Amino acid sequence: MNLKALLKNNHAHMALIIGNGINRYNSDAGLSSWDAMLLELWERHTHDEPKDIPLGISLTEFYDALDLSSNAVSKNLQKEFCCFLDGWQAKEHHLRLMRWAQQYAVPVLTTNFDETLSDCAGLQLHHTDGVRFTDFYPWSSYFAAQASNDPAQEFAIWHINGIKRYSRSIRLGLSHYMGSVERARALIHKGGDKRLYSEKHQGQWNGCNTWLQCIFNNDLVFVGLGLDTSEIFLRWLLIERAKYFKTYPTRRRAAYYLHAGRDLSQGQVIFLKSVGCDIVKLPSYDRLYGDAWLV
Repeated sequence: MNLKALLKNNHAHMALIIGNGINRYNSDAGLSSWDAMLLELWERHTHDEPKDIPLGISLTEFYDALDLSSNAVSKNLQKEFCCFLDGWQAKEHHLRLMRWAQQYAVPVLTTNFDETLSDCAGLQLHHTDGVRFTDFYPWSSYFAAQASNDPAQEFAIWHINGIKRYSRSIRLGLSHYMGSVERARALIHKGGDKRLYSEKHQGQWNGCNTWLQCIFNNDLVFVGLGLDTSEIFLRWLLIERAKYFKTYPTRRRAAYYLHAGRDLSQGQVIFLKSVGCDIVKLPSYDRLYGDAWLV
């Protein structure tokens, strides 16, 4: 499938989901690697010095193991992790993707904690519900040029796993992700007429003012995101999305997973296809982040 044609034909109902690949593209080796940052924290706070994340443990579990094994009596690993993000700056491909999203009013969801995307677009932080804002789960907070009325229809940048400026919001460990699952499950399945599955208030459900609105109402395009077994929360959401569309077939939206480089594992292919995600293989990372996004 041609990326330029995909973007041109589907932008009207699209949302981008951007991972850390956008920061690692054309960057110095290891500079933007979650693995390298977690290993440095491990070296700081334990007596062990592993050179790689060992087999048999996911990145999220490795963070929890670090938290449990740390010698420090008082520590804030989330805040320390945020310090690694200081000084990150946008490159031309960051600007290219954000200009495209702005041009076509496409919402952007990111699993990244840094504010590089919003900084390069000159956006300000807004809250859809300032009264109930919490820096632990800022799911109703977004970066935009002006206040947004509908997360699924307007350009804004939403952070799925936390924002650097709110260190308590950073989701790094398995326990963090389980908390996110619990919170999302309550929004989706509880609340009577305000739950997602209610026939009465499809446009006014509990999560309509959060980035969850995009997950269930937009065509999703994944860019620079591994979506491997460490992405527990997002993979669970895609399963919930597929179940929702199975219950309401007329509400079904498409999803596209863009990737370059090495082939996906058989397990990844099985998972992506099972949740209704088309796999789009690009010949190179230059093509993935290149001219197809020009406006």
